[in-house]
Amino acid sequence: MGHVVVDVMLKPEILDPQGQAVNGALPRLGFEQFTDVRQGKRFVLTVDGEVTDEVLAAAQEAAEKLLSNPVIEDVVSVRSEDHAQ
Repeated sequence: MGHVVVDVMLKPEILDPQGQAVNGALPRLGFEQFTDVRQGKRFVLTVDGEVTDEVLAAAQEAAEKLLSNPVIEDVVSVRSEDHAQ
C-alpha cells in the first residue's frame, strides 16, 4: 500500500484570515520567533501497491482538477510518502 501526499496553499495574493488569526495568537502563547502563518490543505491518497510515476501523474491531475481551486489556490507539492498520516 502506498501513499501520495498533496499539499495545497492559498495563492500569495489571497487573504488568509485563519492564518492571520493563528499568527496573532502565537505571540500571546510565547511563540515570538514566527513572523507569518499561511494555512493550507493536505490530502493523503492511498493506493494499492507502490506509488509509480503514473500514480503521481494521476494525483497531480486530480489535485489540479478536484483537490484545489485554481482561482485561489496553488498545488505546491505532490509526493510519495511511506508513512503518511
